[in-house]
Amino acid sequence: FMLMNSFSTSEDTLRALSVYPELGTGSDLEFVQNMAPKVTESDMTPSSWPADPAKEWCPPGHGDLYAAMLGSGTLDKLLSQGFKYMFVSNSDNLGATMDLKLLTYFASTGAPFMMEVATRTDADKKGGHLAKDNKTGGLLLRETAQCPEEDEKEFQNVNKYKFFNTNNLWVDLEALSEQMRKSGGAIELPVMKNGKTVDPKDKKSTKVIQLETAMGAAISCFPGATAVVIPRSRFAPVKTTNDLFALRSDAYVLTPDCRIELAPSRNGVPPNIKLDGMYKFVGDMDSLIPKGPPSLIDCTALVVEGPMSFAEGVVIKGKVTFKVEGSEPKVVAAGEYKDETVTL
Repeated sequence: FMLMNSFSTSEDTLRALSVYPELGTGSDLEFVQNMAPKVTESDMTPSSWPADPAKEWCPPGHGDLYAAMLGSGTLDKLLSQGFKYMFVSNSDNLGATMDLKLLTYFASTGAPFMMEVATRTDADKKGGHLAKDNKTGGLLLRETAQCPEEDEKEFQNVNKYKFFNTNNLWVDLEALSEQMRKSGGAIELPVMKNGKTVDPKDKKSTKVIQLETAMGAAISCFPGATAVVIPRSRFAPVKTTNDLFALRSDAYVLTPDCRIELAPSRNGVPPNIKLDGMYKFVGDMDSLIPKGPPSLIDCTALVVEGPMSFAEGVVIKGKVTFKVEGSEPKVVAAGEYKDETVTL
C-alpha cells in the first residue's frame, strides 16, 4: 500500500494515517508528486497571490504518477524489492480494491498496461471515455478537457462511447521502467487546460489555467495495452458533493469486508444527483442534510435548486426536483416524493 500525495495533502494524510503504523511510514507509505505553477489566464504568466503564495502552485494532475515515481526513486525501489505489478486507483474511489482475480487475468494477458472500464450511464457522460486511435488501432483515453465545445454533445453520447475510465489501472513495473528509459524519463501524455481561480474558494480571485495530465492517458503509450470491463461495484467515486450526497444514502451499502458498493437493487446504476452550486463544498452540503440524507434507494435522479434542508424521513423515488422560489431557506418535509417537481 502506497500513496502519491501532493504538497497540499501530504501533511494531513500522514497525520490521519499515523494511527495505523502497520501501513508503513515515510517513503514506504508515500511519495510526493511534483508542483506546477498556475498560469494567469489573461497574460499567460505565472500567477501571483501574495495573500497565500501556496495557492500559486498546483499538482500537475495524476498523470504525474509516472514521473513522480521515477524522480522519487519509488519505481526503482519497488523493482529492487521484487515487485512486478502495480495496481493504481484514485483514493476517492471507495470501490477500488486489490482483486486477485483481476491481477491473475492481467498477468495472463502479458499486457504492459490494463485499464478497468465500466459501462457509461447518464451519470458518467461528462467523464473520460475509452476510444480507439484511428491511426494506430490502439486504445486511448479522451477526457472532457480535450473535447472541443462543438463536439460536446457527441462526447456525452453514452450509446456511441460506451465505456468510461474508472482510473483503476494495472501496470507492469518492468514495462513502465523500460518505457520511461526509452522516453527520457517522462511519458508523453496529452496536456489538458483546466480553467480555475487562483483561490478555488474565491470565485472573484484571478482566473488561472492549470496544466494537467491524466494517468489513464498512458494507455496509448504502451503497445499492447488493454482494457477490461468491470462491474460497477468497483467504482464508487466521491469527486463532488453530488457523489458524496448519494454515497451517504441507502443507495450504497457497506459490505462485510468494508467495501462500499451500490445496493444490489440498483443494478449497477447510481442515482443521478445534481445539487445547486451553493452546495459545492462539503460544509455547505452538510447544511442541506442536517438529519442525514434522504432515502435514495429507488431514486433515478434528484435535482436540488435553491436554499433548503431535508427533514428526517424523506423518501425519494424516480425523478424528483426540489425548487425554492426566493432566497429564504425552506425545509423539505418528511414523506415520499415520486416523479414530481416540488416548489417550496
